[in-house]
Amino acid sequence: MTKIVQPLTAEVTIVTSFQDADPMGVIYHGNYFRYFEEARHALMAKIGYSYREMQASGYVWPIIDTRVKYVKPLPFNHAIRVTATLTEWENRLRVDYVIFDLDSGQRLTKAHTMQVAVHIDGGEMCYVSPTVFTDKVEAYHAGKTE
Repeated sequence: MTKIVQPLTAEVTIVTSFQDADPMGVIYHGNYFRYFEEARHALMAKIGYSYREMQASGYVWPIIDTRVKYVKPLPFNHAIRVTATLTEWENRLRVDYVIFDLDSGQRLTKAHTMQVAVHIDGGEMCYVSPTVFTDKVEAYHAGKTE
Protein backbone atom coordinates (compact mmCIF):
# COMPACT_ATOMS: atom_id res chain seq x y z
CA MET A 1 0.00 0.00 0.00
CA THR A 2 1.28 3.45 -0.89
CA LYS A 3 2.00 5.89 1.93
CA ILE A 4 -0.84 8.40 1.94
CA VAL A 5 0.56 11.86 1.20
CA GLN A 6 -2.82 13.42 0.65
CA PRO A 7 -6.15 11.85 1.64
CA LEU A 8 -8.72 11.65 -1.13
CA THR A 9 -11.44 14.08 -0.06
CA ALA A 10 -13.90 16.30 -1.89
CA GLU A 11 -16.63 18.69 -0.85
CA VAL A 12 -19.65 20.33 -2.39
CA THR A 13 -21.88 23.17 -1.28
CA ILE A 14 -25.63 22.70 -1.66
CA VAL A 15 -28.67 24.78 -0.78
CA THR A 16 -31.49 22.46 0.22
CA SER A 17 -34.63 22.72 -1.88
CA PHE A 18 -38.27 23.16 -0.93
CA GLN A 19 -39.25 20.09 -2.97
CA ASP A 20 -36.86 17.95 -0.87
CA ALA A 21 -38.69 18.80 2.37
CA ASP A 22 -41.52 16.98 4.08
CA PRO A 23 -44.74 18.82 5.12
CA MET A 24 -42.97 20.04 8.31
CA GLY A 25 -40.26 21.83 6.29
CA VAL A 26 -37.51 19.34 7.15
CA ILE A 27 -35.53 17.59 4.43
CA TYR A 28 -36.87 14.06 3.92
CA HIS A 29 -34.28 11.53 5.09
CA GLY A 30 -34.08 9.76 1.72
CA ASN A 31 -32.90 12.94 0.00
CA TYR A 32 -29.65 12.94 1.98
CA PHE A 33 -28.39 10.25 -0.38
CA ARG A 34 -28.62 12.70 -3.27
CA TYR A 35 -26.34 15.05 -1.33
CA PHE A 36 -23.90 12.21 -0.62
CA GLU A 37 -23.96 11.35 -4.32
CA GLU A 38 -22.99 14.90 -5.30
CA ALA A 39 -19.97 14.73 -3.01
CA ARG A 40 -19.03 11.21 -4.15
CA HIS A 41 -19.20 12.36 -7.78
CA ALA A 42 -16.76 15.21 -6.99
CA LEU A 43 -14.52 12.72 -5.17
CA MET A 44 -14.30 10.33 -8.12
CA ALA A 45 -13.73 13.23 -10.54
CA LYS A 46 -10.54 14.07 -8.62
CA ILE A 47 -8.97 10.80 -9.77
CA GLY A 48 -10.52 10.70 -13.24
CA TYR A 49 -12.92 7.85 -12.53
CA SER A 50 -16.35 9.30 -13.31
CA TYR A 51 -19.39 7.13 -14.01
CA ARG A 52 -18.63 7.10 -17.73
CA GLU A 53 -15.02 6.11 -17.00
CA MET A 54 -16.23 3.34 -14.67
CA GLN A 55 -18.49 2.04 -17.40
CA ALA A 56 -15.73 2.28 -20.01
CA SER A 57 -13.42 0.29 -17.71
CA GLY A 58 -15.95 -2.57 -17.64
CA TYR A 59 -17.27 -2.14 -14.10
CA VAL A 60 -20.25 -0.78 -12.21
CA TRP A 61 -20.05 -0.06 -8.48
CA PRO A 62 -23.41 -0.69 -6.76
CA ILE A 63 -23.88 0.33 -3.15
CA ILE A 64 -24.06 -2.73 -0.90
CA ASP A 65 -24.28 -1.07 2.53
CA THR A 66 -25.03 2.33 4.05
CA ARG A 67 -25.15 3.93 7.49
CA VAL A 68 -26.46 7.38 8.33
CA LYS A 69 -26.44 9.21 11.66
CA TYR A 70 -28.88 12.13 11.49
CA VAL A 71 -27.46 14.49 14.12
CA LYS A 72 -29.66 17.52 13.47
CA PRO A 73 -32.50 18.05 10.94
CA LEU A 74 -31.93 20.01 7.74
CA PRO A 75 -34.51 22.68 6.90
CA PHE A 76 -35.22 23.65 3.29
CA ASN A 77 -33.41 26.65 1.76
CA HIS A 78 -30.42 25.96 3.98
CA ALA A 79 -26.78 26.09 2.84
CA ILE A 80 -24.76 22.98 3.65
CA ARG A 81 -21.27 21.67 2.93
CA VAL A 82 -20.99 17.94 2.21
CA THR A 83 -17.60 16.26 2.45
CA ALA A 84 -16.75 12.83 1.06
CA THR A 85 -13.57 10.95 2.00
CA LEU A 86 -12.40 7.66 0.53
CA THR A 87 -11.41 5.45 3.48
CA GLU A 88 -11.26 1.96 1.88
CA TRP A 89 -10.48 1.01 -1.70
CA GLU A 90 -8.55 -2.25 -1.96
CA ASN A 91 -11.43 -4.77 -1.65
CA ARG A 92 -14.39 -2.45 -1.63
CA LEU A 93 -15.01 1.25 -1.88
CA ARG A 94 -16.00 2.96 1.37
CA VAL A 95 -16.78 6.65 1.37
CA ASP A 96 -17.37 8.56 4.61
CA TYR A 97 -19.56 11.66 4.49
CA VAL A 98 -20.17 14.60 6.79
CA ILE A 99 -22.79 17.30 6.28
CA PHE A 100 -21.97 20.62 7.92
CA ASP A 101 -23.97 23.82 8.31
CA LEU A 102 -22.22 26.13 5.84
CA ASP A 103 -22.33 29.20 8.09
CA SER A 104 -21.62 27.78 11.55
CA GLY A 105 -19.58 24.72 10.58
CA GLN A 106 -21.73 22.59 12.90
CA ARG A 107 -21.87 18.90 11.98
CA LEU A 108 -25.43 17.96 11.04
CA THR A 109 -25.10 14.42 9.65
CA LYS A 110 -22.46 11.74 9.23
CA ALA A 111 -22.68 8.65 7.06
CA HIS A 112 -20.86 6.12 4.94
CA THR A 113 -21.57 4.01 1.88
CA MET A 114 -19.86 0.83 0.71
CA GLN A 115 -19.65 -0.27 -2.90
CA VAL A 116 -18.11 -3.21 -4.73
CA ALA A 117 -16.94 -3.57 -8.29
CA VAL A 118 -19.12 -5.72 -10.52
CA HIS A 119 -18.12 -6.78 -14.04
CA ILE A 120 -20.57 -5.28 -16.52
CA ASP A 121 -20.27 -8.38 -18.71
CA GLY A 122 -21.70 -11.24 -16.67
CA GLY A 123 -22.56 -9.30 -13.50
CA GLU A 124 -19.92 -11.04 -11.39
CA MET A 125 -18.88 -9.28 -8.17
CA CYS A 126 -15.15 -8.69 -7.68
CA TYR A 127 -13.63 -9.54 -4.30
CA VAL A 128 -10.67 -7.26 -4.99
CA SER A 129 -11.06 -3.79 -6.46
CA PRO A 130 -9.85 -3.64 -10.09
CA THR A 131 -6.43 -2.13 -10.73
CA VAL A 132 -7.93 0.43 -13.11
CA PHE A 133 -9.41 1.99 -9.95
CA THR A 134 -6.77 1.22 -7.30
CA ASP A 135 -3.95 2.53 -9.49
CA LYS A 136 -5.74 5.89 -9.71
CA VAL A 137 -6.26 6.02 -5.93
CA GLU A 138 -2.66 5.04 -5.18
CA ALA A 139 -1.34 7.68 -7.60
CA TYR A 140 -3.49 10.34 -5.95
CA HIS A 141 -2.34 9.33 -2.46
CA ALA A 142 1.28 9.44 -3.57
CA GLY A 143 0.76 13.00 -4.84
CA LYS A 144 0.94 12.02 -8.51
CA THR A 145 -2.27 13.58 -9.77
CA GLU A 146 -2.80 14.53 -13.38
